[in-house]
Amino acid sequence: MPQIRQPLDYWLALKFVPRLSVKKKLELVEQLGLTALFTQPLPSRYKLTDKQQAAIESPDWQKIETVLEQTQQHGCLAIGYSDDLYPKRLQQIYDPPLVLFVRGNVELLSSEQLAIVGSRNASVSAREFTKAITRDLSLAGLTITSGLALGIDGFAHRACLALSGATVAVVATGLDTVYPSRHRSLAHSIIEQGGAIVSEFLPGTPARAGHFPKRNRLISGLSLAVLLVEAGLPSGSLITAKMALEQNRDVFAVPGAVNNPLAKGCHWLIKQGAFLTESADDILSQLDFQSDSGRINNSDSEQQVKVEKNEQQSLFLDPLLASVGYETTPVDVIVSRSRLSANDALTRLTLLELKGLVAAVPGGYLRLDRG
Repeated sequence: MPQIRQPLDYWLALKFVPRLSVKKKLELVEQLGLTALFTQPLPSRYKLTDKQQAAIESPDWQKIETVLEQTQQHGCLAIGYSDDLYPKRLQQIYDPPLVLFVRGNVELLSSEQLAIVGSRNASVSAREFTKAITRDLSLAGLTITSGLALGIDGFAHRACLALSGATVAVVATGLDTVYPSRHRSLAHSIIEQGGAIVSEFLPGTPARAGHFPKRNRLISGLSLAVLLVEAGLPSGSLITAKMALEQNRDVFAVPGAVNNPLAKGCHWLIKQGAFLTESADDILSQLDFQSDSGRINNSDSEQQVKVEKNEQQSLFLDPLLASVGYETTPVDVIVSRSRLSANDALTRLTLLELKGLVAAVPGGYLRLDRG
Protein backbone atom coordinates (compact mmCIF):
# COMPACT_ATOMS: atom_id res chain seq x y z
CA MET A 1 0.00 0.00 0.00
CA PRO A 2 1.54 3.34 -1.04
CA GLN A 3 2.46 5.75 1.73
CA ILE A 4 0.08 8.65 2.24
CA ARG A 5 1.94 11.89 1.61
CA GLN A 6 1.23 15.27 3.18
CA PRO A 7 1.09 18.54 1.18
CA LEU A 8 4.44 19.55 2.73
CA ASP A 9 6.06 16.44 1.22
CA TYR A 10 4.88 17.49 -2.23
CA TRP A 11 5.97 21.09 -1.79
CA LEU A 12 9.45 19.88 -0.90
CA ALA A 13 9.41 17.56 -3.88
CA LEU A 14 8.45 20.50 -6.10
CA LYS A 15 11.21 22.59 -4.53
CA PHE A 16 13.73 19.94 -5.64
CA VAL A 17 12.65 19.95 -9.29
CA PRO A 18 15.81 21.33 -10.95
CA ARG A 19 16.11 24.48 -13.04
CA LEU A 20 12.39 25.25 -13.15
CA SER A 21 11.23 28.70 -12.07
CA VAL A 22 8.96 29.16 -9.09
CA LYS A 23 6.43 30.82 -11.36
CA LYS A 24 6.31 27.76 -13.62
CA LYS A 25 6.06 25.40 -10.63
CA LEU A 26 3.12 27.33 -9.20
CA GLU A 27 1.44 27.33 -12.62
CA LEU A 28 1.70 23.53 -12.71
CA VAL A 29 0.09 23.29 -9.26
CA GLU A 30 -2.67 25.71 -10.22
CA GLN A 31 -3.50 23.83 -13.42
CA LEU A 32 -3.09 20.22 -12.23
CA GLY A 33 -3.36 20.30 -8.45
CA LEU A 34 -0.52 19.63 -6.02
CA THR A 35 -1.20 15.95 -5.33
CA ALA A 36 -2.21 15.14 -8.91
CA LEU A 37 1.02 16.67 -10.21
CA PHE A 38 2.96 13.89 -8.48
CA THR A 39 0.46 11.04 -8.63
CA GLN A 40 -1.06 11.32 -12.13
CA PRO A 41 0.68 11.10 -15.52
CA LEU A 42 2.02 14.48 -16.59
CA PRO A 43 0.27 15.74 -19.77
CA SER A 44 2.60 15.89 -22.76
CA ARG A 45 1.79 19.56 -23.38
CA TYR A 46 4.11 20.52 -20.53
CA LYS A 47 7.54 20.73 -22.07
CA LEU A 48 9.90 19.74 -19.27
CA THR A 49 13.43 18.39 -19.45
CA ASP A 50 14.08 14.73 -18.72
CA LYS A 51 15.53 15.59 -15.29
CA GLN A 52 12.55 17.80 -14.42
CA GLN A 53 10.06 15.15 -15.45
CA ALA A 54 11.96 12.47 -13.53
CA ALA A 55 11.96 14.64 -10.37
CA ILE A 56 8.16 14.89 -10.61
CA GLU A 57 7.46 11.28 -11.57
CA SER A 58 9.92 9.78 -9.05
CA PRO A 59 10.68 12.23 -6.23
CA ASP A 60 13.54 11.44 -3.86
CA TRP A 61 11.30 10.72 -0.87
CA GLN A 62 14.27 9.62 1.24
CA LYS A 63 15.90 13.03 0.80
CA ILE A 64 12.62 14.72 1.68
CA GLU A 65 12.18 12.63 4.82
CA THR A 66 15.76 13.43 5.85
CA VAL A 67 15.11 17.16 5.48
CA LEU A 68 11.98 16.88 7.64
CA GLU A 69 13.85 14.88 10.29
CA GLN A 70 16.67 17.45 10.39
CA THR A 71 14.14 20.25 10.63
CA GLN A 72 12.50 18.61 13.61
CA GLN A 73 15.85 17.82 15.26
CA HIS A 74 16.78 21.50 15.20
CA GLY A 75 13.50 22.58 16.78
CA CYS A 76 12.19 24.15 13.58
CA LEU A 77 8.97 24.01 11.61
CA ALA A 78 8.65 23.59 7.83
CA ILE A 79 5.70 25.35 6.17
CA GLY A 80 4.51 24.63 2.64
CA TYR A 81 3.15 27.29 0.32
CA SER A 82 -0.47 26.19 0.79
CA ASP A 83 -0.26 25.93 4.60
CA ASP A 84 -2.55 28.24 6.59
CA LEU A 85 0.54 29.44 8.49
CA TYR A 86 2.29 30.56 5.30
CA PRO A 87 2.22 34.40 5.31
CA LYS A 88 -0.26 35.72 2.77
CA ARG A 89 1.82 38.82 2.10
CA LEU A 90 4.75 36.67 0.99
CA GLN A 91 2.52 34.75 -1.42
CA GLN A 92 2.02 38.02 -3.32
CA ILE A 93 5.64 38.42 -4.46
CA TYR A 94 6.87 37.24 -7.86
CA ASP A 95 8.99 34.32 -6.62
CA PRO A 96 7.81 33.20 -3.16
CA PRO A 97 9.64 30.25 -1.58
CA LEU A 98 7.66 27.04 -1.83
CA VAL A 99 8.78 26.03 1.67
CA LEU A 100 9.71 28.16 4.66
CA PHE A 101 11.69 26.98 7.67
CA VAL A 102 10.84 28.74 10.92
CA ARG A 103 12.14 28.68 14.47
CA GLY A 104 10.17 30.44 17.19
CA ASN A 105 6.81 32.19 16.97
CA VAL A 106 5.55 31.29 13.50
CA GLU A 107 2.44 33.48 13.89
CA LEU A 108 4.64 36.59 13.71
CA LEU A 109 5.18 35.92 10.01
CA SER A 110 1.59 36.98 9.37
CA SER A 111 1.74 40.02 11.65
CA GLU A 112 2.09 43.63 10.45
CA GLN A 113 5.82 43.97 9.85
CA LEU A 114 8.14 46.89 9.13
CA ALA A 115 11.58 46.03 7.77
CA ILE A 116 14.56 48.06 8.98
CA VAL A 117 17.84 47.60 7.11
CA GLY A 118 21.07 49.48 6.68
CA SER A 119 24.84 49.50 6.65
CA ARG A 120 26.92 46.90 8.44
CA ASN A 121 29.44 49.65 9.23
CA ALA A 122 26.84 52.07 10.54
CA SER A 123 27.78 55.49 11.86
CA VAL A 124 27.15 56.42 15.48
CA SER A 125 24.26 58.70 14.54
CA ALA A 126 22.64 55.97 12.38
CA ARG A 127 22.85 53.50 15.25
CA GLU A 128 21.20 55.93 17.65
CA PHE A 129 18.50 56.79 15.12
CA THR A 130 17.82 53.09 14.58
CA LYS A 131 17.37 52.49 18.28
CA ALA A 132 15.02 55.46 18.65
CA ILE A 133 12.81 54.77 15.64
CA THR A 134 12.69 51.04 16.35
CA ARG A 135 11.48 51.83 19.85
CA ASP A 136 8.69 54.07 18.56
CA LEU A 137 7.59 51.67 15.80
CA SER A 138 7.62 48.73 18.19
CA LEU A 139 5.60 50.65 20.77
CA ALA A 140 3.08 51.37 18.00
CA GLY A 141 2.61 47.60 17.60
CA LEU A 142 4.62 46.82 14.48
CA THR A 143 6.77 43.71 14.27
CA ILE A 144 10.31 44.74 13.35
CA THR A 145 11.87 42.58 10.64
CA SER A 146 15.51 42.54 9.57
CA GLY A 147 18.33 40.26 8.45
CA LEU A 148 20.33 39.47 11.64
CA ALA A 149 23.35 41.12 10.00
CA LEU A 150 25.95 43.26 11.73
CA GLY A 151 25.25 46.98 11.96
CA ILE A 152 21.75 48.40 11.53
CA ASP A 153 20.04 44.98 11.40
CA GLY A 154 21.45 43.95 14.76
CA PHE A 155 20.66 47.30 16.39
CA ALA A 156 17.05 47.09 15.19
CA HIS A 157 16.60 43.57 16.58
CA ARG A 158 18.17 44.50 19.93
CA ALA A 159 16.19 47.72 20.31
CA CYS A 160 12.99 45.77 19.75
CA LEU A 161 13.94 43.09 22.26
CA ALA A 162 14.77 45.75 24.86
CA LEU A 163 11.07 46.68 24.84
CA SER A 164 9.88 43.06 24.74
CA GLY A 165 8.57 43.86 21.28
CA ALA A 166 8.16 41.44 18.38
CA THR A 167 10.98 40.89 15.90
CA VAL A 168 11.59 38.56 12.95
CA ALA A 169 15.05 37.73 11.60
CA VAL A 170 15.30 36.49 8.02
CA VAL A 171 18.55 34.62 7.40
CA ALA A 172 20.56 33.38 4.42
CA THR A 173 21.57 30.00 5.89
CA GLY A 174 19.87 26.90 7.20
CA LEU A 175 18.38 27.41 10.66
CA ASP A 176 20.97 25.11 12.21
CA THR A 177 23.55 27.84 11.53
CA VAL A 178 23.85 31.40 12.82
CA TYR A 179 25.58 33.88 10.54
CA PRO A 180 27.42 35.97 11.53
CA SER A 181 28.58 33.74 14.38
CA ARG A 182 28.93 36.71 16.74
CA HIS A 183 25.12 37.05 16.64
CA ARG A 184 24.50 33.64 18.23
CA SER A 185 23.44 35.26 21.51
CA LEU A 186 21.18 37.68 19.62
CA ALA A 187 19.53 34.80 17.73
CA HIS A 188 19.03 32.98 21.03
CA SER A 189 17.45 36.09 22.58
CA ILE A 190 15.07 36.50 19.64
CA ILE A 191 13.72 32.98 20.16
CA GLU A 192 13.70 33.21 23.97
CA GLN A 193 11.68 36.46 23.86
CA GLY A 194 9.00 35.21 21.50
CA GLY A 195 10.44 36.29 18.17
CA ALA A 196 11.04 34.23 15.04
CA ILE A 197 13.89 33.32 12.72
CA VAL A 198 12.97 32.30 9.17
CA SER A 199 14.79 30.94 6.13
CA GLU A 200 14.01 29.33 2.80
CA PHE A 201 17.25 27.33 2.92
CA LEU A 202 17.50 23.69 3.97
CA PRO A 203 19.15 22.67 7.24
CA GLY A 204 22.90 22.41 6.74
CA THR A 205 23.05 25.22 4.16
CA PRO A 206 26.04 27.54 4.83
CA ALA A 207 26.24 31.25 4.08
CA ARG A 208 27.01 31.95 0.43
CA ALA A 209 27.15 35.27 -1.40
CA GLY A 210 24.27 34.37 -3.71
CA HIS A 211 21.96 33.61 -0.80
CA PHE A 212 21.81 37.15 0.55
CA PRO A 213 19.84 38.75 -2.32
CA LYS A 214 17.35 35.88 -1.96
CA ARG A 215 17.16 36.58 1.77
CA ASN A 216 16.62 40.28 1.06
CA ARG A 217 13.55 39.67 -1.10
CA LEU A 218 11.96 37.82 1.83
CA ILE A 219 12.69 40.68 4.23
CA SER A 220 10.78 43.08 1.99
CA GLY A 221 8.20 40.49 0.94
CA LEU A 222 7.12 39.80 4.51
CA SER A 223 6.80 43.50 5.35
CA LEU A 224 4.35 46.31 4.80
CA ALA A 225 7.27 48.61 4.01
CA VAL A 226 11.05 48.92 4.22
CA LEU A 227 13.01 51.60 6.07
CA LEU A 228 16.58 52.19 4.89
CA VAL A 229 18.55 53.94 7.62
CA GLU A 230 21.98 54.17 6.03
CA ALA A 231 23.47 52.59 2.92
CA GLY A 232 26.14 53.28 0.36
CA LEU A 233 26.12 52.82 -3.39
CA PRO A 234 25.96 49.91 -4.04
CA SER A 235 24.93 47.87 -1.00
CA GLY A 236 22.89 44.86 0.05
CA SER A 237 20.47 47.10 1.93
CA LEU A 238 19.82 49.10 -1.22
CA ILE A 239 19.04 45.83 -3.00
CA THR A 240 16.41 45.13 -0.33
CA ALA A 241 14.86 48.56 -0.93
CA LYS A 242 14.83 48.04 -4.70
CA MET A 243 13.14 44.67 -4.24
CA ALA A 244 10.56 46.32 -2.02
CA LEU A 245 9.74 48.74 -4.84
CA GLU A 246 9.38 45.82 -7.27
CA GLN A 247 7.04 44.14 -4.77
CA ASN A 248 4.89 47.29 -4.55
CA ARG A 249 5.93 47.98 -0.96
CA ASP A 250 6.43 51.46 0.45
CA VAL A 251 10.06 52.47 0.91
CA PHE A 252 11.28 54.98 3.49
CA ALA A 253 14.78 56.42 3.67
CA VAL A 254 16.64 58.50 6.24
CA PRO A 255 18.63 61.43 4.83
CA GLY A 256 22.19 62.05 6.00
CA ALA A 257 25.10 64.40 5.51
CA VAL A 258 25.80 65.05 1.83
CA ASN A 259 29.48 64.16 2.29
CA ASN A 260 28.70 60.85 4.04
CA PRO A 261 29.20 57.96 1.55
CA LEU A 262 26.86 55.83 3.66
CA ALA A 263 24.03 58.29 3.02
CA LYS A 264 24.24 58.14 -0.76
CA GLY A 265 21.99 55.09 -1.05
CA CYS A 266 19.28 56.81 0.98
CA HIS A 267 19.58 60.01 -1.03
CA TRP A 268 19.33 58.06 -4.28
CA LEU A 269 16.14 56.37 -3.06
CA ILE A 270 14.61 59.68 -1.99
CA LYS A 271 15.30 61.05 -5.47
CA GLN A 272 13.47 58.00 -6.87
CA GLY A 273 10.42 58.74 -4.74
CA ALA A 274 11.10 57.03 -1.40
CA PHE A 275 9.56 58.78 1.59
CA LEU A 276 12.02 61.01 3.43
CA THR A 277 11.92 59.85 7.02
CA GLU A 278 12.83 61.79 10.16
CA SER A 279 10.67 60.00 12.71
CA ALA A 280 8.31 57.07 13.22
CA ASP A 281 5.36 59.39 12.59
CA ASP A 282 6.48 59.76 8.97
CA ILE A 283 6.05 56.00 8.56
CA LEU A 284 2.95 55.44 10.66
CA SER A 285 1.01 58.24 8.98
CA GLN A 286 1.89 57.02 5.49
CA LEU A 287 0.93 53.44 6.31
CA ASP A 288 -2.17 54.63 8.19
CA PHE A 289 -1.20 52.06 10.79
CA GLN A 290 -3.41 51.75 13.83
CA SER A 291 -1.49 51.22 17.06
CA ASP A 292 -2.02 47.96 18.91
CA SER A 293 -1.17 48.83 22.49
CA GLY A 294 -1.47 45.23 23.62
CA ARG A 295 1.48 44.04 21.59
CA ILE A 296 4.20 45.25 23.98
CA ASN A 297 4.54 43.05 27.03
CA ASN A 298 6.35 45.66 29.10
CA SER A 299 3.51 48.00 30.09
CA ASP A 300 5.93 50.52 31.62
CA SER A 301 7.99 51.00 28.46
CA GLU A 302 5.95 53.81 26.92
CA GLN A 303 5.77 55.72 30.20
CA GLN A 304 9.52 55.37 30.61
CA VAL A 305 10.06 56.81 27.14
CA LYS A 306 7.96 59.86 28.04
CA VAL A 307 9.94 60.38 31.25
CA GLU A 308 13.21 60.23 29.34
CA LYS A 309 11.96 62.82 26.86
CA ASN A 310 10.91 65.18 29.64
CA GLU A 311 14.25 64.79 31.37
CA GLN A 312 16.07 65.70 28.19
CA GLN A 313 13.89 68.61 27.16
CA SER A 314 15.94 71.21 29.00
CA LEU A 315 19.16 69.74 27.69
CA PHE A 316 18.08 70.32 24.09
CA LEU A 317 17.96 74.04 24.89
CA ASP A 318 21.60 73.95 26.03
CA PRO A 319 23.65 76.29 23.80
CA LEU A 320 26.56 73.87 24.00
CA LEU A 321 24.43 71.04 22.61
CA ALA A 322 23.25 73.35 19.86
CA SER A 323 26.92 73.88 18.96
CA VAL A 324 27.46 70.19 18.20
CA GLY A 325 26.49 69.08 14.71
CA TYR A 326 25.08 65.82 13.42
CA GLU A 327 28.40 65.34 11.65
CA THR A 328 31.72 65.25 13.50
CA THR A 329 32.30 68.70 15.02
CA PRO A 330 35.85 69.60 16.18
CA VAL A 331 36.21 70.79 19.78
CA ASP A 332 37.57 74.19 18.72
CA VAL A 333 34.48 74.75 16.57
CA ILE A 334 32.23 73.82 19.52
CA VAL A 335 34.13 76.25 21.78
CA SER A 336 33.81 79.03 19.20
CA ARG A 337 30.10 78.47 18.64
CA SER A 338 29.18 78.17 22.31
CA ARG A 339 31.43 81.03 23.46
CA LEU A 340 32.52 78.96 26.44
CA SER A 341 36.05 78.38 27.65
CA ALA A 342 37.69 75.20 26.46
CA ASN A 343 37.65 73.70 29.98
CA ASP A 344 33.97 74.51 30.54
CA ALA A 345 33.05 73.16 27.12
CA LEU A 346 34.90 69.88 27.68
CA THR A 347 33.34 69.42 31.13
CA ARG A 348 29.83 69.98 29.83
CA LEU A 349 30.47 67.80 26.78
CA THR A 350 31.32 64.97 29.15
CA LEU A 351 27.99 65.48 30.95
CA LEU A 352 26.11 65.49 27.65
CA GLU A 353 27.92 62.31 26.63
CA LEU A 354 26.82 60.61 29.85
CA LYS A 355 23.24 61.64 29.01
CA GLY A 356 23.60 59.99 25.63
CA LEU A 357 23.14 63.24 23.70
CA VAL A 358 26.61 63.46 22.17
CA ALA A 359 29.34 60.96 21.37
CA ALA A 360 33.09 61.45 21.36
CA VAL A 361 34.38 60.34 17.96
CA PRO A 362 37.71 60.74 16.15
CA GLY A 363 38.06 64.44 15.35
CA GLY A 364 35.56 65.82 17.87
CA TYR A 365 31.97 65.20 18.93
CA LEU A 366 28.74 64.09 17.25
CA ARG A 367 25.21 65.03 18.28
CA LEU A 368 22.84 62.15 19.11
CA ASP A 369 19.19 63.05 19.47
CA ARG A 370 17.47 60.14 21.19
CA GLY A 371 14.00 60.93 19.88
